[in-house]
Amino acid sequence: MSIFNVDLKKVVDDSYEIEIGYGLTNRLVEDLEGGLVGKIKKFAVVTDSNVRDLYAKPICEQLIKSGFQIDLFAFPAGEKSKTRQTKERIEDAMLEKGYRRDCAIIAVGGGVVTDLAGFVAGTFGRGVPFINYATTLLAAADASVGGKTAVDTPLATNLIGLFNQPKKVYIDIDTWKTLPKREVVSGMSETIKHACLGSLDMFEFIEEKLEDILSFQKFACEYIAESNCRIKYSVVMKDEREKGLREVLNLGHTVGRAVETVSDYRLLHGEAVGIGITAQALLSARLGYMSEEEEARVIALLSRTGLPTKLPDYIDREALVRKLYTDKKVRDGKLRFVLQKGIGGVVEFSPGVYARPIEEELAREIIMEL
Repeated sequence: MSIFNVDLKKVVDDSYEIEIGYGLTNRLVEDLEGGLVGKIKKFAVVTDSNVRDLYAKPICEQLIKSGFQIDLFAFPAGEKSKTRQTKERIEDAMLEKGYRRDCAIIAVGGGVVTDLAGFVAGTFGRGVPFINYATTLLAAADASVGGKTAVDTPLATNLIGLFNQPKKVYIDIDTWKTLPKREVVSGMSETIKHACLGSLDMFEFIEEKLEDILSFQKFACEYIAESNCRIKYSVVMKDEREKGLREVLNLGHTVGRAVETVSDYRLLHGEAVGIGITAQALLSARLGYMSEEEEARVIALLSRTGLPTKLPDYIDREALVRKLYTDKKVRDGKLRFVLQKGIGGVVEFSPGVYARPIEEELAREIIMEL
């Protein structure tokens, strides 16, 4: 018998830039001309039906004028499209167009687009480069940065996917102005989440400048865009693959993701997360990790923003409790929650452990309060 040692130790540098600005299409073109993805000239632009005509087509036109080979691949907008079936359709369409390993992908859109496109990029040709061009506040705050890519299944959300870092992220604040009011409000949930877990100063800024943010005042939008990136990357740089600390970014998502699914996506992701943040604030106060005054401040800010803090009547509470068990933080069949420590921090239950088991009955009590 022989044994061969396959030594594949290596250092990988997945560093990349996040550029925050206004009307960044020309910057994208300049970067590609300057070799952002090497000598690649063939690009698949992936988008959804909402963004296709508004931003994706103009970006394609600019890239074609600059000599790049471009094809546009669009799917129906909405969380219901974030499936293995949609991924398969995009891949098949790319193959039919002659795409192979000498290509790259540009995701133009919100979180569903960046999640799907990043997952396609990670598996197409065993991996091709990709770029995120975020066109929603929600994507700017969360989905377009951090390298998590995934699809949903009927049994669970975001459990089929991989960590795949983009070559660059463009956060175009101009695009926020064309969002429906409901989408803007939804996008604020992840921003408030970051403040709750990472910065009292940011939380107080949102409390004071909420109207400026919602009316797209330049200084306010730039502040939250930069603060979101700073807080998220203070976590991701220390724990890229969610072995411990990165779980804090799931604050509010144990209940939020379950609400989103049980609502059959009638609630937007951010709306469901608003309810989830409320649930964890109630739980944190119940367990003594934050005061009743701090709990009230968090819920009041969510409410002022326009986010729901109560469950709609059509949500089956017992179905919601059962759905909690599909959360990726579940261990050994036990529910686990990330909880706030006051405002601007999270509880570290033991060294490197940021989620704690919660008995189902206590989780049910909190849900019945919503």
